[in-house]
Amino acid sequence: MASHTLIAPVLLVPAPTKPSLAGLSRADLVQTLAQLGLGEKPARMRAEQIFRWAYHYGQSDFSGMTNIAKVLRGELAGAFSLARPEILARQVSNDGTRKWLIRLGSGAEVETVFIPDVARSGALCVSSQVGCTLTCKFCHTGTQKLVRNLSAAEIVAQVLIARDDLEEWPTPERPLNDGDRRLTNLVFMGMGEPLFNLDEVTKAIEIISDGDGLAISRRRITVSTAGVAPLIPELGARTGAMLAISLHATNDALRDVLVPLNKKYPLAALFDSIRAYPGLGNSKRVTFEYVMLKGVNDSLAEAKALVALLAKIPAKINLIPFNPWPGAPYECSDWEGIERFAAHLNKAGYSSPIRTPRGRDILAACGQLRSESVKQRASARPDLSQDRG
Repeated sequence: MASHTLIAPVLLVPAPTKPSLAGLSRADLVQTLAQLGLGEKPARMRAEQIFRWAYHYGQSDFSGMTNIAKVLRGELAGAFSLARPEILARQVSNDGTRKWLIRLGSGAEVETVFIPDVARSGALCVSSQVGCTLTCKFCHTGTQKLVRNLSAAEIVAQVLIARDDLEEWPTPERPLNDGDRRLTNLVFMGMGEPLFNLDEVTKAIEIISDGDGLAISRRRITVSTAGVAPLIPELGARTGAMLAISLHATNDALRDVLVPLNKKYPLAALFDSIRAYPGLGNSKRVTFEYVMLKGVNDSLAEAKALVALLAKIPAKINLIPFNPWPGAPYECSDWEGIERFAAHLNKAGYSSPIRTPRGRDILAACGQLRSESVKQRASARPDLSQDRG
């Protein structure tokens, strides 16, 4: 497939002109419907109906909600919409990877990526923040300052946009079986550190995993953190999601350079928190992400140190060939070196697949996401000193 790119100012989906209900939780829907004068009981019933239409069937027009009275449908359409956020650009890689540049409220922009033919079928990489605070040296997103956290609705909207584009919404007359789906897995590995936005990430996962809606199992939702140690057990207790750790080094000296957050939460503290993650076992292993940097962390000695570091932790290791970006300070390890590294991990009993680079030609691969968002002035940015991490 040839690469197809649509770039702003071409608008693939226009900005909504009325408040959108797309992305709201049941509780938020109830509160919003109260604006139409509905009592608590009717509001709860209508919220349940709208929730199912919006998230199970992907309905974007109130007129299609056939089990809601026609008069109320008209009132809903007059006051609200089910529009998705504005899509500024859609790109399709030669390998089928899709990337959307999405404009949210206040002009902030995020990127979302669908990767086909992974896991059971396909995985959607969603963002939890606009920009990032972590400045990981191998990550393009880390070169962009944090603008703000995303709301749960904005996180959920990324899933709605992907399902719209993949055209895999069922209808009451045509159910869609799990085996027919292309989007089966969700990974919080896009822009931002999810644990610095844990409340909204938790709320989004509740909506996404709801069986009456998007119905993506919590066991198929993975949250990746660079190592906000104090919040890792809480993430597991609140979401039941799978845990991924952006590791990349086996000692504090090197990890301090690659992942500066390590200076605050060094490896000993990080691994104490990982061992406290609820439900760990062979059926719920931690995924450790390890980017392969030539001459930096790819030696056989590092492979041996990694095996020692992960001792007694149910784990799998994703080896990620470094994905270059303009001005990147590192090079990707030689393929032979990556295979040698993987062979040692496999021999030690760890599943260690080498992640095939996807979407490099459209800068959609791991570590390449970076939007050119309109920056908010400093006074409007969130006060990160209040983060529990």
